[in-house]
Amino acid sequence: MKNAKKIYLIYPQKKGTIAPEIYGHFTEHIGGVMYDGIWVGKNSPIPNIKGFRKDIIEKLRAIKAPVIRWPGGCYAEVYDWRDGIGEDRPTRINWWTRDDGRYEPNEVGTHEFMDFCEAVGAEAYFAANLTGVTPLHVRNWMDYCLSPRGTTTLAKEREANGHAEPFNIPYWGVGNENWGGGGNMTPEYYAMEFRRFSTIMEYAFPKTELYACGSNSDNYDWTDGLMRMTKNSERHMNGFAMHYYCGSSGDVTAFTGEEWTEQLKKAAYMENIVLRNWHIICGHAMENHAKLVIDEWGCWHPEGSGPSKGKNLFEQQSTMRDAMVSALTLNIFNNHCDKIRMANAAQLVNNLHTLFLAHGEHCITTPTYHVFDMYKEHQGAEAIETAVTANSDFASSITVSASVKDGKTLLTVGNLSCTEDAEISLESLGTTLPQRANATLLYNEDMHAHNTFENPDNVAPKNMEIDISKPFVLPKTAIISVSF
Repeated sequence: MKNAKKIYLIYPQKKGTIAPEIYGHFTEHIGGVMYDGIWVGKNSPIPNIKGFRKDIIEKLRAIKAPVIRWPGGCYAEVYDWRDGIGEDRPTRINWWTRDDGRYEPNEVGTHEFMDFCEAVGAEAYFAANLTGVTPLHVRNWMDYCLSPRGTTTLAKEREANGHAEPFNIPYWGVGNENWGGGGNMTPEYYAMEFRRFSTIMEYAFPKTELYACGSNSDNYDWTDGLMRMTKNSERHMNGFAMHYYCGSSGDVTAFTGEEWTEQLKKAAYMENIVLRNWHIICGHAMENHAKLVIDEWGCWHPEGSGPSKGKNLFEQQSTMRDAMVSALTLNIFNNHCDKIRMANAAQLVNNLHTLFLAHGEHCITTPTYHVFDMYKEHQGAEAIETAVTANSDFASSITVSASVKDGKTLLTVGNLSCTEDAEISLESLGTTLPQRANATLLYNEDMHAHNTFENPDNVAPKNMEIDISKPFVLPKTAIISVSF
């Protein structure tokens, strides 16, 4: 049974430029993300670049990963940057030690993480500790990282530690989840802390972008309180760092059709959160200071379904359903690119909504990785308006976004139905569509399909050429990117 859908591509209706940073990533010192995830050590027999898995670096380069957030997450609020520089680094209690009994060896610190970013070709986004330190402590970290060669004592210390020139770290978060683990603050209290910290940070390094801790999910009281308490300040704010995890529905790899749809409905709620937060921000005339930075997003399934079988905290398997959540979410971000400065999928490897699963010599990509690959040419493109006929019933709808860059259109579509194929026809306003187009299809007959160390390509994209002058079929649960 096929569900007919017509997609209108409205070229004159530009929506804004899709910031490349919307396709960002996140690496926290949690579970297996850092150690045995991206970091294997410089002396490891596993192919590596300065201690980081070569395979992950190469695959991130392939999808043009634009920015990576570090060191947390909740871990950021107990992190002392001095623990991660120089020799004889201390072992500390990690934020997550109470959950998994692991301690932090600080093998990966500022220099190592910047090695990773430089190898990937990504910019760095540092989350600074606001709860456990003073503004001067954070200013000193910025001094160490950003001051020109030979200028300050901390710049000279950086040079002595092997990096004479300043690092490229344009983005700084001023705290993380301060409504919860980051101090359990009220929005009013956090606003005063943000004003205090950001003043010291901005006056020292005015060219950096400073992001305030935004709301958790749909906690709009936080948004309103923060905007109310900062709009009459000096407003050293360049972004509003909100989080939304769409949770889970049913078993991670054995969900029902109803649970497939329920999970996608939860993911689609992201659009409500984007719009309502943005309306509150605009209501306080803060739209030039608080563009949305969705620096944690994705599914949050029960742990234990990944290859570590629960050893790595929060590690979960990634199926075609998680890939569809990615496609739907990224389409939402593209369609609201005028409101969004950055987004960071959480997290990169061996954790929530991950792009990679790794252990020892094994390292595989998940279906979510392939979505980022299929969508990568949206980065820096001009989003255009789309409209879809007969798309009111969520269980049989499709998700769409389109953009234009250098005269080429990229159309990305996901069939949200797990019961009906969709017959797609295209119609354009403002230009004539060609007959032939290149397409990449991500599909498996089993909506529960996922990749494992034993079968790493069970879910893999297929490249093809299609005739877009005629209707074409998008199978149920499938994702397609079409370039022409």
